[in-house]
Amino acid sequence: MNYFPLQDIDAAKLNVNDPEHLRIHSLETFGTHDGPGIRMVVFVQGCQFRCLYCQNPDSIDVKGGTLVEIEELVKRAKRQRAYFRKDGGVTVSGGEPLLQRTKLLTFFKRLQEEGINTCLDSNGRLNNQEVHDLLDYTDILLLDVKHINDEWHHKLTGLTNKNTLELAKYREDSGRKMWLRYVLVPGWSDQEEYLEQWGQHFTNYKTVERVELIPFHQLGSHKWDLLGMNYPLKDTPVPSEELKQKAKKIFDKYFDNVILK
Repeated sequence: MNYFPLQDIDAAKLNVNDPEHLRIHSLETFGTHDGPGIRMVVFVQGCQFRCLYCQNPDSIDVKGGTLVEIEELVKRAKRQRAYFRKDGGVTVSGGEPLLQRTKLLTFFKRLQEEGINTCLDSNGRLNNQEVHDLLDYTDILLLDVKHINDEWHHKLTGLTNKNTLELAKYREDSGRKMWLRYVLVPGWSDQEEYLEQWGQHFTNYKTVERVELIPFHQLGSHKWDLLGMNYPLKDTPVPSEELKQKAKKIFDKYFDNVILK
């Protein structure tokens, strides 16, 4: 993978409501972890969740990041189109992309005009008509369902999972492709009964092409330190191989394509 320095883009500190610009945290080329094929990944700025294991706490502030012209991002994507080939394309991740849903609609429309595949990596915090309009131009929704139990979801993120589950149902009813993601955190999201409930909840979904089981890691902990923030999971171990295989075995009962990342 390779990250673009934002300094080489014609960016400006403009009004946050400017419809022609996205507020972004960073850009990645040759990404292979956020959707199918080789992808350009746009990490947008701003998030309402407060996930205890957040890898990019510097992307939370909605007033941070850099405003970049949407057409400039389209030009970048077009220059990389040869590398995308059949399966690749552009993924917008975060932060939380749905906070900039109307701008992303413009971006995704332009990408699809150019024949470029679009993926949206979201926690599903919002579920309204503007989001539905965006999903119409989203080839694959990568939906992060942090926990199936609402109380535990609150503990992990500070917010309810209600909208996330409702958005999943909306996507299912639309008949459009979706991947589900689950971060396995020892002591927080590894409870066997809730892994079973998570699988049972989604097992009959026809649009779920893939389930990604993502083991917790400590790679982003230094960012919390740099920001002077207390990292609540600093003493949490990474999942053991036994725990990872146990969780995968549970998910395998409910889904045909479970990928242990």
